[in-house]
Amino acid sequence: MARPTPRARRFPDARQDREIAESVPETPQTLSPSYRLAFDDPDFLSRDELRPVRLQLELLKPEMAMAERGIVSTIVLFGGARIPDPADRAGARTQTLADLSRYYDEAREFARLVTLKSLESDCTENVICTGGGPGVMEAGNRGAADAGGCSISLNIVLPHEQTPNLFGTPELSFNFHYFAIRKMHFLMRAKAVAAFPGGFGTLDELFETLTLIQTKRMAPTPILLFGRAFWEKVIDWSALAESGTISPEDLDLFQYVDTTAEAVAAMEVWNV
Repeated sequence: MARPTPRARRFPDARQDREIAESVPETPQTLSPSYRLAFDDPDFLSRDELRPVRLQLELLKPEMAMAERGIVSTIVLFGGARIPDPADRAGARTQTLADLSRYYDEAREFARLVTLKSLESDCTENVICTGGGPGVMEAGNRGAADAGGCSISLNIVLPHEQTPNLFGTPELSFNFHYFAIRKMHFLMRAKAVAAFPGGFGTLDELFETLTLIQTKRMAPTPILLFGRAFWEKVIDWSALAESGTISPEDLDLFQYVDTTAEAVAAMEVWNV
């Protein structure tokens, strides 16, 4: 069906009015903050009273950009910002982090293979999505770049460990103020979640996902925990079930994998 012809604008658009407002002579009146257009006034938009508007904007901006790009589904990678590239493992702050560096390579290879499949849909399905920072996040974006595909970076303003890595697709690199809206974007299109060893942030994102599925607020999706030894050491899952704080069947919401091959096989079972 032919698309309707766009109607001519009846009123000037916001960009035009911004240009006009910026071109007026400087006077005490035009230099006053009160004279700024409301949508072009950072100080006004930063007020506490405008929080609901900022929440909406943070939801809309990435959503519109991904929709315009035609992105339908994602494969999400969670994992530690401090896990180094094996080439830099000598500079790791602990021996454990140095040992975990192999998961950088696993995340990179996993993202590469997923992206090769994503390219079959012209990078609209199964697009790699990471937190955009260093460590495992960098490995995920890097693997997608290795395959010649695109990837999404969902950064957030933090005092450290959140400078965007250089491998995410620039047009799909976003920055957030609100953790809650960032988490929504992680999961709104997710067809699978791969969680690599990490710290508080990784645990937060993993448990948020598990809780949404457990409470049926989110459709079941494969949750792949890379590194059984790590996860069983840091979380006593069985103790949660034995104590009754979770149900035994909740342990089926995720599965362990130790290699990219195992992860890809698990996703094929789910027809991802």
